[in-house]
Parts: sequence; C-alpha cells; structure tokens
Amino acid sequence: MDFNMKKLASDAGIFFTRAVQFTEEKFGQAEKTELDAHFENLLARADSTKNWTEKILRQTEVLLQPNPSARVEEFLYEKLDRKVPSRVTNGELLAQYMADAASELGPTTPYGKTLIKVAEAEKQLGAAERDFIHTASISFLTPLRNFLEGDWKTISKERRLLQNRRLDLDACKARLKKAKAAEAKATTVPDFQETRPRNYILSASASAGTGSRVQLSSSPLSCWPLLLSSPQLWNDEVDKAEQELRVAQTEFDRQAEVTRLLLEGISSTHVNHLRCLHEFVKSQTTYYAQCYRHMLDLQKQLGSSQGAIFPGTFVGTTEPASPPLSSTSPTTTAATMPVVPSVASLAPPGEASLCLEEVAPPASGTRKARVLYDYEAADSSELALLADELITVYSLPGMDPDWLIGERGNKKGKVPVTYLELLS
Repeated sequence: MDFNMKKLASDAGIFFTRAVQFTEEKFGQAEKTELDAHFENLLARADSTKNWTEKILRQTEVLLQPNPSARVEEFLYEKLDRKVPSRVTNGELLAQYMADAASELGPTTPYGKTLIKVAEAEKQLGAAERDFIHTASISFLTPLRNFLEGDWKTISKERRLLQNRRLDLDACKARLKKAKAAEAKATTVPDFQETRPRNYILSASASAGTGSRVQLSSSPLSCWPLLLSSPQLWNDEVDKAEQELRVAQTEFDRQAEVTRLLLEGISSTHVNHLRCLHEFVKSQTTYYAQCYRHMLDLQKQLGSSQGAIFPGTFVGTTEPASPPLSSTSPTTTAATMPVVPSVASLAPPGEASLCLEEVAPPASGTRKARVLYDYEAADSSELALLADELITVYSLPGMDPDWLIGERGNKKGKVPVTYLELLS
C-alpha cells in the first residue's frame, strides 16, 4: 500500500509538472522541441485517416443495417465474443406476409397467385441481401475495425510516449539552461571566505571538554545560498544536467523513430483499405445485379399472368403520357392493341407460326410505344431495344400476349410488352 501511494504521488507530481510545461508552451514562456515538417505531415495524414475511417465505418454499418437497435445488439454480441443470431431480412419478412396472405385469401385466385409470385421474388431478394451483408461485413467492415482497434491504438500509444519524451527533453534543456546561468553568476561573485562582511561576526566560546564553536550572526548575508559561493558545485550541476539531457535526447530520438515507422505504415493501410473497397464494390455490384435479375423475372411472370387475366390488353404506366383517345371512356387505363388478320391465323392453333418477312404493318391500327428498359434480342426473331427510343408496335392473332411486333426503320421483330409504354 505504501509503494502504491508513493507511486501515485510520483505520478501526480509528473502530471502537474507536465501540465505546467504545457501551459508555459501555450504562452510562449517555455522552450518546445519542434518536430520536422515531414513528421508533422505524417501525423496529420494519420489523424485524417483515422477520422475518415471512423465516418466511413459508421455510415457503412447504417447502410447494411438501418435499424439502430439491431446495430446495438450486434455490437453487444461482438463485445461479448458471442455469435450474432440469424436475423430475418425485411425482404424475407415481406415474402412471408405475402405468402400467408395468399394462403388465406385463396392461392388459386388471380390475386393469390400474384402474391405467391411476388413473395418468391421478395424471398430471393432477401437472400441476396443477406449474402451481401455477410460479404461486405467480412471484406470491408472487419478490416476497418481492425485498423481502428489495433493499428491505431498502437500508433496512439507510441505518440503519447513520444509526447512524454519530448516533455522530458524540454525539461532537461530548461534545467541545463538554468544551471549554466547560475554557474555564470557564481563566477562573477567574489569568494565568500575572502570577502567577509564586517557584520559577519565570529564568536568563539570555550567550554569544558569541547572545542571552539563558530556562530553566525543574524546578518542578512547569512541567508545566501551556500552554492552561490561555490562555482565548483555549479560545475557539477551543469555536468549532471548535460548528462541527463543526452539521455533524454537519446530516448526522444529512439521513440521518434519508432513513431515515424508506424506513421509511415499508414501508406500500407491505405493500400489494404483500397483492396477492401474494391471487394465492397464487387459485392455490391453482385447484389444489385441479382436484384435486377430477380425483378426482371418477376416482371415477366406478372406480364404473363396479366395477359391471362386481361387477354388482348396491355397496361402501361399509371399516368398516361397523353390524354385518352376518347373522353367517353376515361375510367380505364388499359390500351387494347389492334388485331390484324394474318395468314398464320388460318392454320391450326398448335401449328401457327410467325414469319416476320411475310408480315406487313397494317394500314391502320399501329401504335407508338416508348421503350422503358434496354433489351437484348435472344434470337433473330426478336428486336433489340434501347431505353427511351420510340418504335411502332402492333399485334397479330395467335401471338403470345406478352409479345408484340415492333418496327424501327427497316428492322422488325418481336418485343416484350413489359418493356414498353404505349403512347396514344
């Protein structure tokens, strides 16, 4: 207990001394050892890296898990070194609700069938989101956390040691400076024993069995420091201060080199974070590509179902690009495609085939359509589409309701109706 109290008192004294040094440095009353410009740049770059890494880490966590309660729960599990329980994603939860609704409302009804199809797509989206979160956490978040909790803590610890070594060095410099000033002053003062003041009285008294005793009077000169009259003692103090300064300088240089090496390692950290950033972008690209593919498949399925429910119709956007053709029927947004007779309609339904070279656009009944998305033709019978372009479309009897005949210039081919917005 006594040792601990002494150590506590010593630490408190060091803390107070360094606090005084900091205050004097702020007011320009104490000497401060400055670091070179390159070292200062390394420190600034390290601080900037740490600050931006923290911001990127926090925002990425928000992106992957928007629910703050869930983030707190995952943080606690991580600190307790326990496995985070599996959590249902929002897409999977929505899929479950839709499937339950279809089961209760009737899975054979058009609405129930559509709910089942959408539920399956949402389930796939949820699974893709789960894979993306897992991949991004391992390849991106974990390296950022390792830097903040490992490398940066080591850098901070060595920087604190360097700061203490600098304060010790400055204190040694100040001590040496005072010792040299006192030595110079002592050499200018006459020897105290040779130039005794008149009021410096020596009185001797004899006593039995004892020798003479020197007694100083109460003269003001009797309170002079004895060291003032001894330049040799100040020489010893200067030598001691110089030795302490050399030791402090050596320790400061050694700690500065260690800290410099750690700070220069920030470049390697940037390279590692760059590689992790590429992995994050790759996983995000894969995730969005999967989402696009799932939704495209769902859109095609819904287009097929829509054609079965509403034969011969195609539903465009909820807000038509132009007013309805007739003011007498403003209640419907479905645009019925004109049906043009064809030679193929004379053949039996099972043997009906479409020959694009023999199909001529009808004189009337064609429609203009705007392409919503890019589409790559699967074979020579289809027409490739580019988003936002305008084409002419019409339908033929016996065709799949999900498809139309599209013309652009001298090119002709089948196009999916789900990629079009019919114009009046």
